Amino acid sequence: MDREDTLKAWKEIKLALEPTFGGDLDVQAILFIIGVQELGQGFQKLAKEQKVDVMHIAICSLLEPFGYYEPMGRDEENWPHWNPTGKMPHMTAIEQNRFIQDAIVAYFRKQGLIK
Repeated sequence: MDREDTLKAWKEIKLALEPTFGGDLDVQAILFIIGVQELGQGFQKLAKEQKVDVMHIAICSLLEPFGYYEPMGRDEENWPHWNPTGKMPHMTAIEQNRFIQDAIVAYFRKQGLIK
């Protein structure tokens, strides 16, 4: 996916989420939204540590299609867990951000939220 396509899709994602979650969403906010969606337990009060865990759910969900994680199932509280399958290649912060944006775009395309 080229950078221009990613940026266009990124704007589309933010516009689609804005009515429900407000404007000016950044990568972290969108990761949290994805994590809550993947957790599948709806709205609930979360402790700070649980919020970090929700973002980890998002990262694992996003990186699974790239072969970096495989699902292990859910625990007794119905939280999903993954097993890392390989080491991520070294990336600069800019490269990491672009990679995560690309993965978020792919996720929302798969979900049918954007084209």
